[in-house]
Amino acid sequence: MKNPFYIFRIKREERWQALAALLYIILWNVLVINKYANIFFPLNRNYRNLFLKFHISGYDPLSYVVISRWFTEYNIYRHPLLAFFMYIPNQIDQGLMALTGTNWATIIMAVILTFCAFYSFIFLYRIFREVIGLTFGDSCLLLLLFGSFGFVMVVMSVPDHFCLSMFMLILTLYVAGKKMKAKHPFTIWQTVLFFIVTAGISLNNGIKVFLANLFTNGKRFWRPANLLLAVILPSALIWGFARWEWWHYQLPHQIVVKKFKKRAAEKERTKLFMQVRDTMAEANGKADSLKAMAYVNKLMAKEKHAKQVRDSKKAVFAHAGKPMGKGEFEQWTDISTPRGWSFVENIFGEPIQLHQDYLLGDVLVKRPVIVHYRWIWNYIAEGLVLLLFLAGIWYGRRSRFLWLAMSFFGFDMVIHFILGFGLNEVYIMSPHWLMVLPIAMAYVLLHKSQRWLRYGTTILAIYLLIYNSWLYISYLI
Repeated sequence: MKNPFYIFRIKREERWQALAALLYIILWNVLVINKYANIFFPLNRNYRNLFLKFHISGYDPLSYVVISRWFTEYNIYRHPLLAFFMYIPNQIDQGLMALTGTNWATIIMAVILTFCAFYSFIFLYRIFREVIGLTFGDSCLLLLLFGSFGFVMVVMSVPDHFCLSMFMLILTLYVAGKKMKAKHPFTIWQTVLFFIVTAGISLNNGIKVFLANLFTNGKRFWRPANLLLAVILPSALIWGFARWEWWHYQLPHQIVVKKFKKRAAEKERTKLFMQVRDTMAEANGKADSLKAMAYVNKLMAKEKHAKQVRDSKKAVFAHAGKPMGKGEFEQWTDISTPRGWSFVENIFGEPIQLHQDYLLGDVLVKRPVIVHYRWIWNYIAEGLVLLLFLAGIWYGRRSRFLWLAMSFFGFDMVIHFILGFGLNEVYIMSPHWLMVLPIAMAYVLLHKSQRWLRYGTTILAIYLLIYNSWLYISYLI
């Protein structure tokens, strides 16, 4: 049996690209750490409130919180195993805290991000070379284009789960592509392993592991043993574990929080009641508890309504789209956010080219849902990327591997664009599908030998690299 870790060995041909990618990734992580070093390094009693001072787009700093003080901070049904994947980093941080009196969470997370981003570049390069069959030069060109995308830059340096997901999805595509070329099946144990890690990080991405099994195994996917052991059983187990995790960790925590809020509300009500009763006694010469309580209830109801009005005007509520329903999962949908402008500005816009206005702002704080570019050439560049993508789909239309990659992209478009999950800030989810763009473009370069096409793609990549780097650096420093 081959050593499974052999896949992480850097080959001779990859060394210069690997070095360039590593330095590139480290640059962004150093800049992000430096931006928050003064407030994130000292020890603190309430790490959640501390790390919520982190603001880069809509990305959450929950990994900093979990590494600093372990708890299931993530949404359990969306990230069922992510907190447990962070347990060893948490233990390392606890040891370093005890030795140095400093919180190393930002450094530890940067190491995790560097590893995932680095091998995302490596495995994507191998997809170009070993699966699609591009030349060395064309593979490097598309790798440069991928690295120049705005949210590829951002995601490799922010403490959210998206870089980890991007790494696992690219690895899944690479392994599936190699198996397709060798005509080897995706085995049950491999599918289960990939599913546990990928779905454990982000549950919806676990579906893509099943798609990899389907496209690689073909009709064998429908065999009862494969369906039962590789699809149904791990799905049931991870869902059951998520339910247990909620009952064991979140429910007791929520009960404590509700009790605390109820106690605080009762304390406030009692304090207000005493003040009103005393005021009435001074005015009328006697205290009337019933009238005082009725007046207090009226005041608190009025304040509750005023708070609801104030909250409805906050971006976190005002920018939230109208869901299909109020059910456990229906509440994550969105039927009101405009699809057309979302496609232009937030699906093929912001992830590829950062917007100059409201630069990396959070839509749940003050950034509008739709932000337009200042200059027409931003839309021209976006159009060129879209044209290359569509041309790649046409030229690679007979490639089973491309359709596997497109099934990843299509799944994301269904849940985000059609159902509206996270559509108001869909660009932060873009690392789940951005790798599909250069994979599709590879088929254009595979079938076209004109120099102008390569020159044009090179100019586009350099433009995006300079443009996005300038904006991201200006934001960080």
